[in-house]
This record gives sequence, C-alpha cells and structure tokens, in this order.
Amino acid sequence: MADSELPPEVALRSRPSRGGGEAPLTRERIVSEAVALLDEEGSAGLTMRRLAQRLRHGPTTLYWHVQTKDDVLDLALDAIFAEVVLPPESQDWRADLVALLTQWRAVMVRHPWSATMVERPMLGPNVLARTEFLHRAVLRAGLLGPRLITAVHGLANYVIGSALSESQWRLRGDNARDSAAAYLWTERERYPTLVEHGYLTEHDWDASFTEGLGYLLDGMEGRARREDSV
Repeated sequence: MADSELPPEVALRSRPSRGGGEAPLTRERIVSEAVALLDEEGSAGLTMRRLAQRLRHGPTTLYWHVQTKDDVLDLALDAIFAEVVLPPESQDWRADLVALLTQWRAVMVRHPWSATMVERPMLGPNVLARTEFLHRAVLRAGLLGPRLITAVHGLANYVIGSALSESQWRLRGDNARDSAAAYLWTERERYPTLVEHGYLTEHDWDASFTEGLGYLLDGMEGRARREDSV
C-alpha cells in the first residue's frame, strides 16, 4: 500500500523500512498479522509487544512502519474492507445497495472486532471507496443533501448493529441462548410476545438482515417519491 493510499494520519507518520528479525518486515505483514490477532482475541488482545512477538521482531522494529497501536487498528480496519467486493455500478440503485451492504455485514461478522471500531476515523482508501459507492447509490435513489446523509447513517448503523448483535450472540454460545429461552418461558405470562417472537435462531440471521434491509429501502424509496411529487 503506497503512503498516498494510507489514512491521512497514518501516512503522515510513515517511516522508511528498517531490518531485523527472521524475515523482512513490511507494513503489509504487520497489518495481516494484526488482523489475525484481532480475529483470535479481539481488540483487547492486540498490543504492540504481542504483535511484534508474532512477527518475530523486536517491538522497536514495528515503529519504523507504524507509530502507535491506533495506526495498526486503522490499517487493519481498512484492510478488511478490501474483502467487500464493489459490485459494478448499475441502473438499479436498490440492487447495488443490497449487494454492498450484504457483503459489508458478512465481512464484519467474519471479523467481529470490526463492529466495535466504528468510532475510529475510517479514512482508509478501502473504506472510502465503499462509502463513496454507498453515497452514490443513495443519491441515485433520489435522496439529496441532509436526507442522503440520514439515509446513509441509517443503513450503516443497521449493518453494524446487525453484525455486532450476531457476533455477540454467537460468542455467548448455546448455553446463554438456552438460558435466555428457559428464563423467558418461566416468565411467559409477563412476556408473551418475547416468548413467541423475541429471539432469532442460529439460522435466522441472514434472512432477517435481508428482510430488514428491504424495509429500510422501501422507506427510502417512498420518501424519495414523496419528495418528487412535491
């Protein structure tokens, strides 16, 4: 990745490569190993010392490529967004959004730590390219200005919330799900709707996401039509 393609704050702090260790150390190797560590242990497990140990280099060597743990997190977050393959832009803005957002959610589920990083600047080239595609599709839907921004935030929050909920639910495992279901059953007179409709099963996540996304896109389309009729 060229310095001009890095998140601005990271690019300004980039340094020339220095040697050491068993294999040449590059920013790409650092980021790849950081993603693997984050996938295994989450953000709490990522430290510069742990990362250096996995790379079989001294921690000081890492600082010729990245200055802080925040740099690593920004680069790792942008790297996984490369897994969201941009569909060819078509005349069907709705199909384009479904393709993009479905992939985006799948990537965040594969990398559960990513859904907890949304407060970061998100200025890497992979993130920005996909955000540009998202904005252009919403623009083609007929929403402009503040309404476009509101729609984009609504869609993004839906994707992130869905991925975070699924990841956390899976992390808790079957015992937690069974315990929750058992508790609700004992309290079924107080919570009859939750007992009947309250929780997704392991097999419902994809279908639920797709249906919920359809509700949001229906609302966007209806709002755009009302704007056109005014």
